[in-house]
Amino acid sequence: MRRTVFDKDHEDFREMVTSFLSREVVPHFEGWEKEGRIPKRVYRHMADLGILGMAIDERYGGGGQSSYKYSAILTETSVGLGVGMGALRVHMDIATPYLLEYCNDEQRSRWLPKVAAGEMMLAIAMTEPGAGSDLAGVSTSATREGDTYVLKGSKTFITGALNADSFIVVARTSPATTDNRRGGLSLFVVDADIPGLTVGPNFEKLGLKSQDTAELFFDDVRVPADCLLGEEGQAFTYLSHNLPQERLSIAVGSLASAKTAIDLTIDHVRERSAFGRSLSSFQNTKFVLAACATDVAAGQAFIDNALEAHHRGELTAVDAAKLKLFCAELQGRVVDECLQLFGGYGYMTEYPIARMYADARVTRIYGGTSEIMKTIIAKSMNL
Repeated sequence: MRRTVFDKDHEDFREMVTSFLSREVVPHFEGWEKEGRIPKRVYRHMADLGILGMAIDERYGGGGQSSYKYSAILTETSVGLGVGMGALRVHMDIATPYLLEYCNDEQRSRWLPKVAAGEMMLAIAMTEPGAGSDLAGVSTSATREGDTYVLKGSKTFITGALNADSFIVVARTSPATTDNRRGGLSLFVVDADIPGLTVGPNFEKLGLKSQDTAELFFDDVRVPADCLLGEEGQAFTYLSHNLPQERLSIAVGSLASAKTAIDLTIDHVRERSAFGRSLSSFQNTKFVLAACATDVAAGQAFIDNALEAHHRGELTAVDAAKLKLFCAELQGRVVDECLQLFGGYGYMTEYPIARMYADARVTRIYGGTSEIMKTIIAKSMNL
């Protein structure tokens, strides 16, 4: 079905991004997978093209394009070319919006030009060893002492941690109460080189090998009070406000992965033979790929509808949960079916489908597990 969600400016942007990634990223990506992260210079090059600062106001050196659709194109294109850039998606789609929404004028002048120039790569530090989906369970503390806050605690599974220049950190500034566990949380922008902050080693993960992921440790980290983002005690509300875009971003990547898996598999089954016949001629092959293509078509319609709703400011947390649930589960199902059609070759890591299989597993976990998505949806149904 013809997509109508993008206009000519969007497609021109897609062409530019495709050219850049094909030239500067694809030839080196396998090596970066082995190294465990993408070099920071790549992000600086993307900033020079205006990609990193698309959503930032022109007065701060950005492109003034507030629509998330450009980020969706970047995700679709990178995944379609077989290069995962999850840390960049965190920086652009998840972390930067907090600055755009909750900075005061002085903070905007201080931080946004650096973000647009690629001099301030961001990561977000929410998850803790004892607080994943239960964000209200955050125990990292921030105690006000004069003109500073003293941070103590740790964070884990922080995407982009090794390359980040600054972190948006969720910390507890006042105790939770029985009546309101979600209160007392605040957001801070914390520089990566601040004394007392330690970034742990890169995690060895099942997939997403080029996506640097690590722990953070805060040992009496003194953060200037003017690095408080928004109002004290309002972090849970702020985080909830941006969750629809975060889950939309995950869904876009999930569907792009499923679509790419089908394209790779079609090429493979046309080239491979069994029992003297092309794999593509077997009824089972046709039926499996036909079912996968139908799933992807449904997911694409769902995503495009959500993109338009988000563009109008109407994408709700519940609808974003439905979208994330549907597309994450779809990705796992489709990539698995496609790997099966590769036979033993699909289990070999030299084949992209094997990497896609490993990468796909986490999308049912991060950004809210599938079980959490179902809980949100069920609650909206008064269940």
